[in-house]
Amino acid sequence: MEGPGSHCQARWFFQGGAEAPLFFKARYWHQQHQKSRDQRRILTPKMEATSSKTESTLQKSSLDVCTESNKRQHKSTSDTVIPSVDMESIQNLDSDEDTTLGLDEFSGLSPYERKRLKNISENANFFASLQLSASAARLREMIKKRQPPESKRKMPKKRENGTGCRRSMRLLKVDPSGVSLPATPTQPTLIADENPLLLPGPLEMTPENRDDDNDLFKGFLQTWAEVSKTSIKNTEKELSSIKNYKANLNGMVINEDTVHKVTKGPILSVALHPSEIRTLVAAGAKSGQVGLWDLTHQSEEDGIYVFQPHSQPVSCLYFSPANPAHILSLSYDGTLRCGDFSRAIFEEVCRDERSSFSSFDFLGEDASTLIVGHWNGNISLVDRRTPGTSYEMLINSSLRKIRTVHVHPVHRQYFITAGLRDTHIYDARHLNPRGSQPLISLTEHTKSIASAYFSPLTGNRVVTTCADCKLRIFDSSCISSQIPLLTTIRHNTITGRWLTRFQAVWDPKQEDCVIVGSMAHPRRVEIFHETGKQVHSFFGGECLVSVCSINAMHPTRYILAGGNSSGKIHVFMN
Repeated sequence: MEGPGSHCQARWFFQGGAEAPLFFKARYWHQQHQKSRDQRRILTPKMEATSSKTESTLQKSSLDVCTESNKRQHKSTSDTVIPSVDMESIQNLDSDEDTTLGLDEFSGLSPYERKRLKNISENANFFASLQLSASAARLREMIKKRQPPESKRKMPKKRENGTGCRRSMRLLKVDPSGVSLPATPTQPTLIADENPLLLPGPLEMTPENRDDDNDLFKGFLQTWAEVSKTSIKNTEKELSSIKNYKANLNGMVINEDTVHKVTKGPILSVALHPSEIRTLVAAGAKSGQVGLWDLTHQSEEDGIYVFQPHSQPVSCLYFSPANPAHILSLSYDGTLRCGDFSRAIFEEVCRDERSSFSSFDFLGEDASTLIVGHWNGNISLVDRRTPGTSYEMLINSSLRKIRTVHVHPVHRQYFITAGLRDTHIYDARHLNPRGSQPLISLTEHTKSIASAYFSPLTGNRVVTTCADCKLRIFDSSCISSQIPLLTTIRHNTITGRWLTRFQAVWDPKQEDCVIVGSMAHPRRVEIFHETGKQVHSFFGGECLVSVCSINAMHPTRYILAGGNSSGKIHVFMN
């Protein structure tokens, strides 16, 4: 290190010249030598290249090294006295290192290179003294010779004359005398179907919750067989104002007498009889049951009748517009039946065991021709006037699935289908069995669609229910290449796995208002205007504590029936 008096010593040394003591001269050059050695420890790319060259010179012959050394000595003698003292002092200081290394012949190298060669030599001698190769060889031999340790667990010795464990002679298939029994042939096990199809043909209208000889049930059938169609045509009815409509809705209430369990499982479809005198509610269940509830009776138990016309869920249910004594039901099991109160039978209208039905609607006002949607995306035309239970035509649509089918109320050649994410409008006059393209496609939906329905009086509006929590209303007044979107209503439609999906439907009396269930608390049923404004909410207090996913309104009276996922029917009426 350079001390505080080093500069003074250097100035005094150069000024004094030869008179300066030799001790101070040697000390000064030693300090300069130490400083240069510290600077050389910081390697640069140029110094690294120099070191590589030095290693290559070590591989040359001793004659070249000596020649290089003589040249360096000859050059050093031509220098001044002061540098000669520097080299002499440096050689005296590092002479012990050169002696230990035995590298006197490389005295022409710099001190840094000599120190480096010394370290390389010492490291090589150190690793050679460890004898790592011999140790590794001995270790490999020890691993090869090592044997697995013996198990500490002592195995029991087998008894030569001892008796073994007793075994069942039945499992050994031998008789008590020791003779082998003959092998019994194994019979294939038959797996019973959980929902076996019912026998084809008409089924008797026999209630599961009543006795066959019950006089009350006979009176029920006779009463509804004599009921005539009392409702007038919807096209001749004028819409009431929103103010009067709200006033009538406010008068609708629910009580304990208008809530009852009708079916055994979740309700998937609800229909109201169009009678002006009596109130009859029909419900289709997931278990394949069809329940009828006559609210005219004072006793609840006396007015409920449950039938089993299907083996799988009943997804669609309508009273016949031509004969209200007929109720038509469609099921996943590929059957479409008509319940006739006058004959007390469920007549089979259509049957297809290879396909599963999803929805249907009446193409004609006389209910003689039907349009049926399949879960696999097909569409079938059914004519009830022809003998047999097969369809007239099977059409392959452009949809992979069809959830609902609905016919235009005025121009009955048009019908709308709700698929996975698209809603299509078809013309029944241009259906092709090989494949039919829709007239219009509504592609605004982003998730699965639950339903799509025309407005009941004019068909000028279409309402769809989508899993993206939106109800959409389209303007279908002019069926052309495109139907504009009018309103989008934010509504929670995520019902989960155990609840029936929501389906927004129009009020038959007020075709600019839609009815839909709600997931909000407290539980309710909501009515929205086509502009998106909420018109009314039905609250039931303790009488309505569950979600009514499927709802239906009476075509002429202010009666609302809602079904939940436990088989209960909730009726609001004034």
